[in-house]
Amino acid sequence: MRNEKGKKVIFFGCPLDCDERDESIQEKIACMAGGLENVDPYDCVMAFIREEVPGKRWEEMGSLDVPEWLHPFPNIGQKEFMNPDNFVAFVDGGGCSTFSNMLRDHVVAEIHPQIPCMITVDHSLSGGVFRKLSEFYGPEDLSLIVLDSHTDAVPVSIMSGAVEYDMETNPDSFYEADDPFLKNRPDSFNASSFAHYLLEEGTVVPHNLILIGVGDFPSKRSFRIKDERLAKYVGIFSDLKRKGVKILTKKDLISSPSKLKNTLKNIHTPYVYISIDMDIGAGNALDGVRFRNRHGLNEKQINNIAVQLQALLSSGCELVGMDITEINARHMRMGDRTCRIAANLIKRLCFDLE
Repeated sequence: MRNEKGKKVIFFGCPLDCDERDESIQEKIACMAGGLENVDPYDCVMAFIREEVPGKRWEEMGSLDVPEWLHPFPNIGQKEFMNPDNFVAFVDGGGCSTFSNMLRDHVVAEIHPQIPCMITVDHSLSGGVFRKLSEFYGPEDLSLIVLDSHTDAVPVSIMSGAVEYDMETNPDSFYEADDPFLKNRPDSFNASSFAHYLLEEGTVVPHNLILIGVGDFPSKRSFRIKDERLAKYVGIFSDLKRKGVKILTKKDLISSPSKLKNTLKNIHTPYVYISIDMDIGAGNALDGVRFRNRHGLNEKQINNIAVQLQALLSSGCELVGMDITEINARHMRMGDRTCRIAANLIKRLCFDLE
């Protein structure tokens, strides 16, 4: 059911970058010193779309304003705000939820019944777009397909315990002693937990949630460890699968390619929303993303997923929305293909163009 009603794709951006890690904050300060500012991933991706897709098939709203200190490239006047406490306060105080709801009520509502396509940084904003579409189409009739190296369904308090355990037991831990996740954080709607909230509130039905490319699924050994903190963490993944959420790990995609085809064949909803976190290819196909602790897929593997999603859209499911998230232009170097690959995914899935 590929856009049989002649709907247009409406592009918009939102450069919210509230990453509280010191690594991210120091990157921003370095960019200030180098005079770099106002680089928006929306413009980077749209440069390809404007050149390569016929204009009659789409429109653009442009990129929405965010407070300057929350921009990926804040200007030098925002330096005083560049510390973990401010970013932690924003996330813990419901900032991601506020922006997500703003998109739901004042952007997606205006776009419907056309097709929203968001290009953004923080993945939590996908929750707002999907919430509104779920209101329009109904949770039972709308599937959410997420391409992501992370599950994004783990409450902060449980993630915090897992980070603490990893710090204590893993000499090669990715985390550092001053990691904000170790500061007794309250649960909040954010980039690593938004899918949890969509499930809890019934916005997405478990059997209509498909997570593709997950790299943080616990090892078999993890499920046997008795530590209470880790048990709660792995329990999240067990509960997701028990409730009917489909989780295809990076390993699944590589070792058993037929699993993706079979999973997509079993989608029977008339409508589908596709959310793509570009860290699906982190450290392999591309580098311009916020989180690079999980080594992602190569470009050929990503393209294969897109081809199979394209087949799904040609066989009866109508695409009612899409997004590209977690782009970090501060990590882009000469030859990086993050925006090129993002544009290719949009062209294939929204416009059936190779």
